[in-house]
Amino acid sequence: MTDDTKPKSPSEKILADRRKFMQRGAIGAAAAAGSIIAAPAIAKTPKIKWRMQTYSGAPLGAHVIKPQIEAFNRAAHGEMEIELYYADQLVPTSELFRSMQNGTIDAVQSDDATMASPVDISVFGGYFPFSSRYSLDIPALFSYYGLNEIWDEAYSEVRNVKWLSAGAWDPLHIFTKEPIRSLADLKGKRVFGVPTAGKFLSQYGLIPVTVPWDDVEVALQTGELDGVAWCGFTEAYEVGWADICKYALSNSITGAWCGSYFANQQSWDKVPPHLQELFMATVDQSHYYRNVWYWGGEAKLRVEGEKLELTSIPDNEWQKVLADSAVYWDKIGKTSPRAGKVVQAYKDYAAVMEKAGYPYR
Repeated sequence: MTDDTKPKSPSEKILADRRKFMQRGAIGAAAAAGSIIAAPAIAKTPKIKWRMQTYSGAPLGAHVIKPQIEAFNRAAHGEMEIELYYADQLVPTSELFRSMQNGTIDAVQSDDATMASPVDISVFGGYFPFSSRYSLDIPALFSYYGLNEIWDEAYSEVRNVKWLSAGAWDPLHIFTKEPIRSLADLKGKRVFGVPTAGKFLSQYGLIPVTVPWDDVEVALQTGELDGVAWCGFTEAYEVGWADICKYALSNSITGAWCGSYFANQQSWDKVPPHLQELFMATVDQSHYYRNVWYWGGEAKLRVEGEKLELTSIPDNEWQKVLADSAVYWDKIGKTSPRAGKVVQAYKDYAAVMEKAGYPYR
């Protein structure tokens, strides 16, 4: 029996269907991008070349950015080409910001916190505890509650860096080799994860551990790590962590990862307006595709995936976590006037969503 004919497990079927969706999404992105710029008969200007690095490793990067970059390159008709690199391939993730700022790389896809952006709002990038419940919360906050203007203002104060756009990724769950059924079970767990969420969870005894992304699987196998708090079900299955971790905490720390696109300012300024518009159009298409891909796939893997047993922390204990997050928000809000504006936007948004009720909350 060949690999193509043998029965697939539930998770294999789900991942296969999602890869078909990725292919359709890439075609749609190319069509949308191609409608913006007519193909010139001959490119009369020298080709612009960018090197871009994403926070993501190659397996997930094939979904969260590769279709967009391929679509852009096709639609640019030889006027510009972006070479895409994955986590740590050119520079370590912790050096992404500085490398982009000095022009070693031209563009970055990452969250602010993971790449240590030197701005007073970097803590809100990635997984800020309970800042969102659903993926649409992120673009709504940026579009209707002033976060677009706040991010643009913050990065305009940083030399040679252009913030371009923010979007949503997957929710944050904790995946471990031993079950978590109470807050006490977090104590002593060595977990790979994003900085802000890890710092927040450390008050319950969880130990945040930083290793290169490509080393996570081996660190889980050797016992250096007890789990990951880096992603949702999609990435855990896609990159193989679900083959090692046996349990998934159903309590979500945050409803969606908040990530952004950035560019070296000089590199961006060298791109003609029509190609800037083309790039931003493919970014928007990537945001749309990613929202649908995660929203549907996360639910199917959570319900139908066979590799992870769901556990939960009791409601009475979880209410303490929610209360602690409110204290954490206020603490972060006092770090700078701009951080205070972000926290107030979160509070205003949460109040509106609660009053709106179903289907918002």
